[in-house]
Amino acid sequence: MRRSWPFLLFIGVTIIHLVMIATGGPSEFTKALLMPVLLVAVLLTVFGTDRTDRWPRYRIAALVLLSIGIIASWAGDVLLGPNFLAGMGCFALAHIAYIVLFLVPASRRRIPWWALIYLVWYAILVPVLLPHLGELAIPVIIYGLVLAGTAATAMGVSRIVAWGGAAFLASDTILAFRIFGPSMDGIIPGMWQSIAIMTLYCLGQGLIAYGIVKATRRYRPRSA
Repeated sequence: MRRSWPFLLFIGVTIIHLVMIATGGPSEFTKALLMPVLLVAVLLTVFGTDRTDRWPRYRIAALVLLSIGIIASWAGDVLLGPNFLAGMGCFALAHIAYIVLFLVPASRRRIPWWALIYLVWYAILVPVLLPHLGELAIPVIIYGLVLAGTAATAMGVSRIVAWGGAAFLASDTILAFRIFGPSMDGIIPGMWQSIAIMTLYCLGQGLIAYGIVKATRRYRPRSA
């Protein structure tokens, strides 16, 4: 899309955030800016290029669900540190919004059979982490299910969104091992773990947002 320059703002803030992580700067501040800037990028791109009075209802629904997912993710970013369970709950809400978005207003094609790879991922990850989860076992198991659901249903939208869902899942997988699993510090230093987590997270969110804006402009969903 020629007029998608607002997403450069998100890329810029992401780079600044990664630099803050690498240099020990105020990364919590820049982290809190990521999703608001992404939402602004989406809104500037959408409202700056189209006449809203001509929007079909499915596109309005897609924008609302995408906005809910981004806002809930922002709440998760802010809350995950001080209140892990609340933060995870916010991210679960974001994934539910994305799943509905991918299945209904943004659906373009059938989910391919190889999306079952995410079921395999879930079946492997849960038994590995379960001995380390303690009282968080049930919330984490539920969260893993909606995370896999996001990645799988993203494959029914477009390649861009599918890669976004995969990157989001990869980010949370590294985070899960960092929090609950065996320590990876001997393999990957803690700073590089943080950089990998946030790089994949921002890549995933950015691709999902950009892909939805692009996809819903060009086609009607099967249910329309």
